[in-house]
Parts: sequence; C-alpha cells; structure tokens
Amino acid sequence: MSTLKIYDGDGECIGEMPIAAGDLEAHKGTQAVHDAVVAYLANQRAGTASTRSKGMVAGSNRKPWRQKGTGRARAGYRQSPIWRGGGVAFGPHPRSFKRKLPRGVARLAFRRAWHDRVAEGAARVVAAVPALEPPKTRLMTAWLKAQQANGSTLLICDRISEPLRLAARNIPGLELVTAAHVNTYQVLRYAAILVLQDAMPALNQRLGAEDAAS
Repeated sequence: MSTLKIYDGDGECIGEMPIAAGDLEAHKGTQAVHDAVVAYLANQRAGTASTRSKGMVAGSNRKPWRQKGTGRARAGYRQSPIWRGGGVAFGPHPRSFKRKLPRGVARLAFRRAWHDRVAEGAARVVAAVPALEPPKTRLMTAWLKAQQANGSTLLICDRISEPLRLAARNIPGLELVTAAHVNTYQVLRYAAILVLQDAMPALNQRLGAEDAAS
C-alpha cells in the first residue's frame, strides 16, 4: 500500500492518503511512457513549415550564360537550388505529424509515470489553495514556497477558478491543469507536483482507483 502525505496551507503534514498498490504500475509501462511522450510532442507540431522546390520558383528557362566559352561552370536555369533565390532541394512542406496512441497504452503510460513520480517523492497532496481575495500573485507565491515548490511546479486541480488563474498566471514555471486533463508529459516534466485534495477522486478514477480513499 502506497501513501501520499496531505499538507495544509502552511506546509505542515496533516495526514496520509492511501493509494492501492494495484493502481500503480511498477514493473511495466516504460515503452508506453516513451510512446506517450513522443506522441504528445509530435501532436504539438504545427507542420506548417514550407519551402519552394525548383519547380515552384518563378523564372524563365533562359540560360544565365552560354554553355561554352566563358570559363565558368555551365548553368541551366536560375531556379536551381545551387543559386541564391532558387528552389530548395528536399525542403520541408506542410504535413501532419499527428500520432494516434491506443487508449490502453495511454492509460498505462499515465499510471507508470504517476507511480514513478510518487516513488521519488515529487508529488504531494495539499488540502486547499489559499483564499485568493484579491487574486494576488504574492499570495500564490507565498503558498508555493510553503509547499517547498521552488522549481517548476504542476498544480492539479478539480477545476481552475478565475481567482486561481489570475493569481498564478504570472508565476514562471507554474502550470495549472485539471485532474481530468493532466497527461503523461506534464507529470514527467515538472520538478514538483501538487494535487489539491478535491482533485484526488478524479485522479484516482483515471488511475483506475475508484475505491481508493479520497
């Protein structure tokens, strides 16, 4: 049985939350994690890079100079890739980099990534965010400092309220995400993971732990 400690707003441990060992993948899923990260990064690519081949560059078929007698190398046309302003040989063209990941693989990757972060002590459960009235960045910064989240931080919420979004938007290295939409790449990317207690039921459901304590 694995557990996650629960902390209050001042960073003091106030309890533990059990996580069933069967809901965490410890011995498989390495390849699934790799495939999930590669697919996520590939799907972020716009695929809009475009170049013109020699057939797309405007120009006549007139030779720059005659074939022989000038002492220079023979040249056929100005659209050649070897000329400045000519076409590009084997250049990129608009394409889709989208990759499909089977649902089972994506779920396995998420479970394995979450297990690894929990095992290394990077994740903690926090009772709640501070009262952000007014939604000031300094209040959010002080709260993160109390949670020992000094580096890049992923904050997993049940829902992102407007005061929370406003208070967190100017903090570098902090990303807000809901438990329903957090992905494997985000779990692996950040140095610290803070999960609000009210987001744990949704997160446990994604991990396949509907009966885990929340």
